Amino acid sequence: MTEKTKVIGPVSNTIVMVVLSCLLGLLYLTQVTKTNANGYTIDSLQKENTALQKEHDQLELSAARLQSIDRIASSEAAGSLVSVAPTATVQ
Repeated sequence: MTEKTKVIGPVSNTIVMVVLSCLLGLLYLTQVTKTNANGYTIDSLQKENTALQKEHDQLELSAARLQSIDRIASSEAAGSLVSVAPTATVQ
């Protein structure tokens, strides 16, 4: 009794290698596409964060200006000032 072993031929081996290469390529492209999509999301969120930070800084500056006017008007030094009326005009 002779045993026959099954061997893959060179053409079948080449076809299997091409199919495996295509599958690996598709897997790679899928991962790259997901990474790029996440990169765009992160980039847009960073731009939004920068814009909101600028707006926050401007609002803080406006609030400080408005508070400083009230503080100056109610300060002790401003209360002791004397208003001066013009005495003469130059023509």
